[in-house]
Amino acid sequence: MNNLLKGVNLYLIGMMGVGKTTVGGLLAKQLGYKFIDTDEVIVQAAGKSINELFSEEGEQGFRRLESDVLAQVCAYTKLIIATGGGIVLRQENWSYLHHGLIVWLDASVEILIKRLAEDHTRPLLQDSDLKDKVRSLLEQRQHLYFQADLRITITESETPEQIANRILEIIPSILKSEE
Repeated sequence: MNNLLKGVNLYLIGMMGVGKTTVGGLLAKQLGYKFIDTDEVIVQAAGKSINELFSEEGEQGFRRLESDVLAQVCAYTKLIIATGGGIVLRQENWSYLHHGLIVWLDASVEILIKRLAEDHTRPLLQDSDLKDKVRSLLEQRQHLYFQADLRITITESETPEQIANRILEIIPSILKSEE
C-alpha cells in the first residue's frame, strides 16, 4: 500500500460536507502519508477562524490565502490534502492541483444538506436557505469538479472507510492511464 501513489500527492476536492477531511485522514493512514487540511492550515497561519477571515477579508481575501497554502503544500510529496470546497474556483489553483492526483468526492444535494444542517461554522451557508445555497454552489462549481482525475460518487449508506477503500482500489487504474 505504501508505494501505491509512488510519492505523488493526492488532492481531495468537492463540496463542503462531503467528507474530504475524514476520508483524507483515513487514506493518509492507509498509505503511510501525512494528512493536511488546507482550511486547518489557513486557520493556524492566520490565527483566526474561517468565519472571521471571511468577514474581515471577504471571500476573495480568503481565496488568496487558500491559493498561498496550496502553492506551499504542493512543493512536498507523500501528502493527502483535503481542500476547501471553493478551491477549484481560482484557475491558478489547478496548476497546483495537477501536481498530484485529484479525487472529487461527489455527493448529492440531499446528502450534503443532511450533513450541513447543524453546521454553523461555514461562512457561505450563513443567512440563507440551506438547500438553495448548496444547490447554487454545486451548480457554480460542478463543471470545475469534473476536471478531477477521479470522481467518487458517494451514497448515503457508505462509511468513510468504504469510500477510502474504494479510492485505494481505483488508484492503480488511474495511474496506469496517466503513464
